[in-house]
Amino acid sequence: MTTQLLAIGDNVVDRYVGQGFMYPGGNAVNVAVHARRCGVSTSYIGAVGTDLSGRTVLDALVQEGVDTTQTRVVGGPNAYAEVRVIDGNRVFGSGDVGVSRFRLSESDLALAGRVPVVHTGECSMVEDQLPRLAAAARRLSFDFSERPWGYVRQHAVHADVAIRSCPGTTPDEAFDQARALQALGPRLVAVTLGAGGAVVLDGERMAYAAAPPAAVVDTLGAGDAFIARLLVGILADEPLQTLVAAATAYATSTCASFGAFGYRTSTDSTTEHDPGQHATPAQLDPIQYGGVDPS
Repeated sequence: MTTQLLAIGDNVVDRYVGQGFMYPGGNAVNVAVHARRCGVSTSYIGAVGTDLSGRTVLDALVQEGVDTTQTRVVGGPNAYAEVRVIDGNRVFGSGDVGVSRFRLSESDLALAGRVPVVHTGECSMVEDQLPRLAAAARRLSFDFSERPWGYVRQHAVHADVAIRSCPGTTPDEAFDQARALQALGPRLVAVTLGAGGAVVLDGERMAYAAAPPAAVVDTLGAGDAFIARLLVGILADEPLQTLVAAATAYATSTCASFGAFGYRTSTDSTTEHDPGQHATPAQLDPIQYGGVDPS
């Protein structure tokens, strides 16, 4: 199956403090998995460790049907982040990048040039490689998350699609942020507002969608799920309002359980992986989410 979306960069296990469990995650991994669940073929390029945490990440990617042909397995510890959930909101604590820092190879860049969209972000530690990646990619998506404006201004020139997180911002303020970011180079800009929904600016076209009501258990990875569904909609050339509403709804739906996409694993190495419950593309509304069975 030809890859439609290539995610490059970070992976972690999110260790939930006090619970004794960890879940696979990381922006690039989460985008690859959620885009796959929404019906497109995906690949992941990154570096996982040889410990239980690394096996947890790699096993989940394989089980989800993400192509890991060019994923590195590097001797040493996998990246991790400590997480606490306070009133449903994830709060990150300490962590370590482990073996996850890597250099893009010529074969990586060649693959980037063959797929319709490549995604990476501010946690992937590839900033110094962005010029080469942007030159190779047909369309480059970059997640700026909540990085300061100086960081955004430095790297936005390389992105075709830019995503920024501004929780607590009003839609009008978010559109102002989107216009300022678009002026730096990206044609399509999305600004997520947390529980307030999201705005998208594509050229001169604008759209806003509020987040639907939902019981929130854990917001970890919701922004990554939004990005995944956004990119799926871009690939399908969906109408802008349909796209932002579907991406917001999909992101909200992922807040109903712990972890970015399931696969709860005990931090005790003697315990087997537990994929946990998660929605598969066939279980998602194909009109709302654009999901199809990718098998």
